[in-house]
Amino acid sequence: MTQAAHAYAYLRPSAVLDGADGPRLALETSGGATPLGAVANPRFFAGFLADPAAAAAGLLAVADVAAARYHQPRLRASLDPVVTANGDRLRFESFSGCCGVYARLDVLEAGLDGDDIGHGTTNVDVNNPLREALTRIGPADPLHLAVGPDALEVTTFDGPVVERKVPLPERWLRGFAETQVTAAGFDLRAELPAAEAVRFLRSLPRGSARPGAPGWVVPAGRTLRPTTRPVPGSVCLPGPERLAALHRVLRHALALRVYGPVAGDGPQASAWEVVLPGMRLTLTLSPDASRGFSGEGGVLGALATGTAEQDAELVGVLLAWEPRIDTAELAEQSGLPAERVRAALTRLGTAGQIGYDTAEAAYFHRQLPYDAGRAEARNPRLRAAHALVAAGAVLEEGGGLATVTVDDHVQRVRTDAAGGASCTCLWWAKYRGGRGPCKHVLAVGMVREARTGTGAGR
Repeated sequence: MTQAAHAYAYLRPSAVLDGADGPRLALETSGGATPLGAVANPRFFAGFLADPAAAAAGLLAVADVAAARYHQPRLRASLDPVVTANGDRLRFESFSGCCGVYARLDVLEAGLDGDDIGHGTTNVDVNNPLREALTRIGPADPLHLAVGPDALEVTTFDGPVVERKVPLPERWLRGFAETQVTAAGFDLRAELPAAEAVRFLRSLPRGSARPGAPGWVVPAGRTLRPTTRPVPGSVCLPGPERLAALHRVLRHALALRVYGPVAGDGPQASAWEVVLPGMRLTLTLSPDASRGFSGEGGVLGALATGTAEQDAELVGVLLAWEPRIDTAELAEQSGLPAERVRAALTRLGTAGQIGYDTAEAAYFHRQLPYDAGRAEARNPRLRAAHALVAAGAVLEEGGGLATVTVDDHVQRVRTDAAGGASCTCLWWAKYRGGRGPCKHVLAVGMVREARTGTGAGR
């Protein structure tokens, strides 16, 4: 698996410090992006948390996911959570080491009491001493939060610089890209009040004889009822043991919201959001514990088109760490149709610039420290499609049909009037488009766009 060494450099370890007004949570930041450009240790917020115990539990849940491997657990993962300041909220995000669970804690304006919230994205250090200190935060303890060093701390020399080089798989970046595409297809399927939410989550198994085995739940009154197969209105719960991090916050839960696509025949991703005072904690699960988000292929259609690449450059200039990206407004500002704006946002997501908030059904802007073409250049299906085009393997026959010659065999790609494509290859027979287009469909789309400006569907 391809990896890159990413250096996290902190002025000192994050810590919970004793102060005259109570505990002070100091989250140290690493290099990040801001409206003024790259900053070594940006400062995003300093103030009090409205509900310290719930916030501490939420941060620990995000850290739990960052340290976990739900599929073939071996060593602990060691990724530091990403924090984005959007001007009116702070978002803490992490991926599990297996890339099958995405966690996000949104600390909303109502959950913060302090100075202005900045804009930008960076990593925050969550170390073992900090985790132990956070577990001791009680509901009556006032807790001051500082995300990033303040000016006086930066000028002192009384603390050691903490630097770690962490091997980051390329699939981690691809996971961020795929998650926003997947979540954009979700709708709210169920909402449980606090008591029922706690009862349901505590009834789930912590482990399984078949870890990650997909199951289903369907709304039944004020709760959720397990079902052995998908039925109308049901939501896939693929590997209930992967919701274990939510147990951190159950005593603070106000409600549980469940999001998912229209129920289909096979395993599906879903999102599980615990509503907290002034905050939301969301875990998004891949369709199977053995199936990380990085392999879903939802972004490949946008990556394969030159139009989306050009549109992404234009749309990217208009983003400014908005907490809610209005596609209609972006379409008006850019002069592009809404469909092309959405494709551009998908492409920007491959560089970690776009996330999706299921609670608000809206995209948001972040800026991760990755090269824009990294996920595209190292995606095997996309590389194979480019090779097929370069070799002249695609022959269009008209009427939505095309043949792709690979070595000594031929695959046939059919595109319908709505732009949906299918293929005769084994990949398509196995996944039926559920994990994005195959290399043959991508290659046909590239050739068709070069000829007419329109590509093959997914």
